[in-house]
Amino acid sequence: MFTLPKFQPTKLARAVHLGFMFLATTSVIYSAQSYAEESTDGQTVQTLPVITVKATESNGTTEGTGSYKAESSNTATKLALSLRETPQTVKVYTREYLDDRDIESFQELMGNITGVSAPRTDERQSVYARGFRVDYYLMDGMPSTLNLGTGDFDLGIYDRVEVVKGANGLMTGAGSPAMGLNFIRKRADSKEFKGQVSASAGSWDSYSTSADLAFPMNADGSLRGRIYAKYSDEDSFMDFYQRERKVAYGTIDYDLTDSTYLSVGAMYQDLDRDGIRWGGTPAFYTDGTRTKFDRSLTVSSDWTYWNIESTAFFANLKQKIYDDINLNVAYTNREEVVDTALLYVSGAVDKATNLSAGAISVYSSAVKNVEDNVDVYVNAPFEIAGREQEIIVGGSWNRNQQKYNRFGSIQPAYQDLAINVDALDFTDMNTTLLTPITTPHDLALTEVEQNAAYVAGRFQILDPLKIVAGARLSNWKSGEREFKNETTPYVGLVYDFLPNHTWFVSYTDIFTPQTRRDANANYLDPIVGRNYETGFKSELFDGRMNAGLSLFRIEQTNYAEAIEGTYVTVDGVQTTEQAYRGVDGVTSEGVELEVDGEINDNWGVSFGVAHFDAEDADGEEVNTNNARTTSNLFVKYKNEKWRAGAGLNYFSDISNGSGANLVEQDDYVLFNAMLGYQFDPNYSLQLNMKNILDKKYYDGIGANSMNYGEPRNTTLTFKYKF
Repeated sequence: MFTLPKFQPTKLARAVHLGFMFLATTSVIYSAQSYAEESTDGQTVQTLPVITVKATESNGTTEGTGSYKAESSNTATKLALSLRETPQTVKVYTREYLDDRDIESFQELMGNITGVSAPRTDERQSVYARGFRVDYYLMDGMPSTLNLGTGDFDLGIYDRVEVVKGANGLMTGAGSPAMGLNFIRKRADSKEFKGQVSASAGSWDSYSTSADLAFPMNADGSLRGRIYAKYSDEDSFMDFYQRERKVAYGTIDYDLTDSTYLSVGAMYQDLDRDGIRWGGTPAFYTDGTRTKFDRSLTVSSDWTYWNIESTAFFANLKQKIYDDINLNVAYTNREEVVDTALLYVSGAVDKATNLSAGAISVYSSAVKNVEDNVDVYVNAPFEIAGREQEIIVGGSWNRNQQKYNRFGSIQPAYQDLAINVDALDFTDMNTTLLTPITTPHDLALTEVEQNAAYVAGRFQILDPLKIVAGARLSNWKSGEREFKNETTPYVGLVYDFLPNHTWFVSYTDIFTPQTRRDANANYLDPIVGRNYETGFKSELFDGRMNAGLSLFRIEQTNYAEAIEGTYVTVDGVQTTEQAYRGVDGVTSEGVELEVDGEINDNWGVSFGVAHFDAEDADGEEVNTNNARTTSNLFVKYKNEKWRAGAGLNYFSDISNGSGANLVEQDDYVLFNAMLGYQFDPNYSLQLNMKNILDKKYYDGIGANSMNYGEPRNTTLTFKYKF
């Protein structure tokens, strides 16, 4: 039986109050727009229609299309290619899909990407694809190595999320061969005032309200602005857990001249989480049997927290040099401040007393990271024998710095904090902290810097035959480790064997710096992840739908292996540091199928299924907490008034640990649904239902990290568009 959320007066009042603030902001901007439309002689200038400026034409924008299909993506090569022309597995999660599924945050999205496993330790959600861990992300094509998943950032400011499976080194430099995730921000692309205000209420007293406004800032609309703001306050099915989120985003787009386009903007997010998990519930009793706790039980207390404050500034300049040749310059700065107070319990639980039999830790931290990115490139379209070609030449620079990294703990050697019991009671986890949370100890600071030059091109050899190729030359440095002239090639062949049907094959790779040293104290060369892929892509139903089937193989080379009995020698003196050598590492093979788009004006589909096998050089399975087979399906029907959707997420069985600490979970399916009603062109209501059958499953498993997934929940959202 489905139940709508109970309303909590305090939170509801706060959300309503913020809603009035948004409406007031709307009124002010609308008044400013009305004033701007009036000329100095009192005559009214005609309002111009909504258009997209020339500088952003063919940029793949999905907002307002009402479709699950994306027209293009540039995440794989920086070339604006259709998905069918891109010789890798590419999927785009459009604004329509995210809204229909009520996917609002990073962590929620990771649980809905086909071929991705997102095991959770606590607030830390690890992301894997094709058996490898994702260790970088992209924001508008600019790479970031910050742990953005822990910050669980809101997706409301993004137009779409582009996903490239496998190695993406041409765009990013260093990283793993898992996949590239590119979050594309919304633009200030409207020459008339428009916007959307929404409010939602959900299970466990969860409330949110947001406003998204776009408007011209001068009479001809060459200067345009956009602002987005959101506030949410949520409880949880878990004891003690509460989350409050504040998001603000603003951007200005300016057509300085017919040939010059400038965009600047800023983003702020403050995520405060109280009563959080650090690890999870223990998996075993002291007699070796499996524990069985309620889903609400967490290893936590009401004084714990995990807060992250993020700010970002960005600027983009596009300058036409000659004809269709353009210079593109982009800069981003991102800062992230993390503050935590954590409680952790390891070991088994006494079945008779329900008391923990392992170690108890209290830990606090304060960390600040700053990241800067610069990217400059020239794109030059041209023709040879009447066939369109394009080449891109550019360079990039990236630096990630820790400004401070402090901690405090009651682990051995650090007796700064204390709690009031020797063993925690798993019938009541709320525990008083006796001494204040402090962070008196400093950890070593890190700094990573990369610079690179790259070239990429699309060459149409024959009418049905294209070659997409490129290369990147990277330099990477962190402390004593430095790797120069790391070459990342990219080559793909695309052949249209029938109209709207394409065969492709491609090779690319990516490098991962490592910290291991050989017997002579030299750092091992980076691990290289080589990505081979082939398959078929189609545009179906008169171009309404993208479909792709791919086979892939990823090979790791120069993976660090310990040399038994050999240690690192420095200046002729043997140390106790283990020596390593480079060997073949993990090999992953698999198949993926993706289908996204519309069958006709009424029916839309998003479907994907993926399977992989990943083994190390000894034939042993790796990352067994990754589901080897996953599938996601969502089918939508709409007419003038109603829209309805239903779907499922499938995950195959997983395991973690070995021997007496082996934990396993069988495969499971989660069912979801959506029902919406459009009262008129401006007002709409939507109900989303997740985990409809209330399946009991774990998001993460391990001897000390059993974390339940969300039970059945609902969200009701009201939207007003104008």
